[in-house]
Amino acid sequence: MLQRRTQTAAFWRDQFQVTDEDLDYLRQVLAETHRALTTEELALRLVEEYLRRETSRMESELAKGEIYQPAGHYEVGQRIVFPAMDFQVGEVVGIRPGRNPEHGEFQVIQVRLEGNGDSVREFAADLKTPHALNLGEGPGEEGTLLSPEEIYQLYRDEIEESLLHALEEGPRADEFVRVNDHWLLADMLAEIHVGHLNIAEALIEVQGRPLTPEEILEELELDTDVSQAMQIISLNYALSRDPRFDDVSSGPDHLWYLKRLEPQEALEVPLLLRPHLPRYNRALLSVELLQLEWELDDEWGEAGVTGDLSTGIPSTSFALIYPHRRHGTIPLSSRTRSFFPTKPKGRSMVTVIDGRWGTRYTAWVVHEGRYVCGLKGWMDEHNLPVGTYITLERTQNPDEVVIDYRPRRMKREWSRFAIANLDQRRLTFEMNKVQITCEYDDLLVVSAQDPEALDELAQEYERLGIGLDEIVEQVVPELTKLSPQGVAHAKTIYSAVNMVYRCPPGPLFYSLVSNRRFQDVGDGNFALSTA
Repeated sequence: MLQRRTQTAAFWRDQFQVTDEDLDYLRQVLAETHRALTTEELALRLVEEYLRRETSRMESELAKGEIYQPAGHYEVGQRIVFPAMDFQVGEVVGIRPGRNPEHGEFQVIQVRLEGNGDSVREFAADLKTPHALNLGEGPGEEGTLLSPEEIYQLYRDEIEESLLHALEEGPRADEFVRVNDHWLLADMLAEIHVGHLNIAEALIEVQGRPLTPEEILEELELDTDVSQAMQIISLNYALSRDPRFDDVSSGPDHLWYLKRLEPQEALEVPLLLRPHLPRYNRALLSVELLQLEWELDDEWGEAGVTGDLSTGIPSTSFALIYPHRRHGTIPLSSRTRSFFPTKPKGRSMVTVIDGRWGTRYTAWVVHEGRYVCGLKGWMDEHNLPVGTYITLERTQNPDEVVIDYRPRRMKREWSRFAIANLDQRRLTFEMNKVQITCEYDDLLVVSAQDPEALDELAQEYERLGIGLDEIVEQVVPELTKLSPQGVAHAKTIYSAVNMVYRCPPGPLFYSLVSNRRFQDVGDGNFALSTA
């Protein structure tokens, strides 16, 4: 058979490495296509080129002599090519009879290989028995060759790893530019200097809204010799490298805004929204606790509904917990995520419409933080407590969502009030009445006597490395004192702990069941152990 390296896993997994020759070829491809190409497109072109080079080399080497096959007949002075030995060429310098009962009569040819001095090697010839090196008797015939697409799919990770390393970190990385997942040559870009970027900043500020690259280009007067498509790519690339600008689009097209006009919660995840995810033995959680975890649908939890809600479902609801109430955010959980744009990272700007009064709020989907911010004004306007049932409804516009709550007649209700004892670094609780005008989950209701003091206590816990178990040890006795039955519900403990330490239900429930100080008394309630 004719052995092709490009048809083997060993080559692509262990030997393939993008070379200068490869980069020259990719430069030529980008220059000739006059457009940006994706990583996948470049990788496919490179695989095709490797197959072309291999075929060309094989044709060139095979033209130097007869292809060696054990079944072939050869004469002294004949030149032979050995594909299995990386196409080495040799000359037959002698022939003798072969001796091997298994193969019957055959010949042994003596071959002097080029580049090996006077050394001579021997090979079988006129062999009557089957052998893998005879053409047509082994794998690798042209009809069975893998296509470039098949090779790429089989070894995609290895090929792209080598390609991206060369384009992004190699010595010639400055020759190539990446815009999203598209590549082009740096010298294909239109010139965009700081003056252009200053104009873009002023335009966005004057308009008071995000602008498309097309809207910005109208005022920049770039080189008309550069195509409109390349001007857009060049502008997007320049804006993405300037820390003043932020792409807040919800889809594949760019939409540029100024970071300094965005709320702080959009740019930096607040401490209370940064989850602690300690390892725990999930097998120890009871069915009852797992059900509670499912009900809470924490965005960092492990037991949300089966996958995200379908976009065909018109509305959803969830109960508000303290970290989101404190910062005016709502979670991107399995029940809410499909109501908002999705991106791997960054931010998207959306409009949230008050279902009561129709007021429109600009909100920011913080994808990596798993929340939507910018709704503190709406929550304050309606005086919503922790535990409020909030509803979301879809609209015809994918970038607009209606937000609402379930109103009821105003009534004064008892609420757990958290008090931060900064001197002792402790969280304590007492009961007080608050006015509530909405439907809510009574087990989640907690209030902050001094939110700033709670923030300070949370920062102190973080600085000192105080973990979940220690905070649960503080909180549970405090909450059981507020109950005539001397119990605290798991959801209440979850709500209280999250006032100073962001943690999903799973690890927190494990902290409860694994602590001998606490006893599960049923119905999700825990009491102090009397043992």
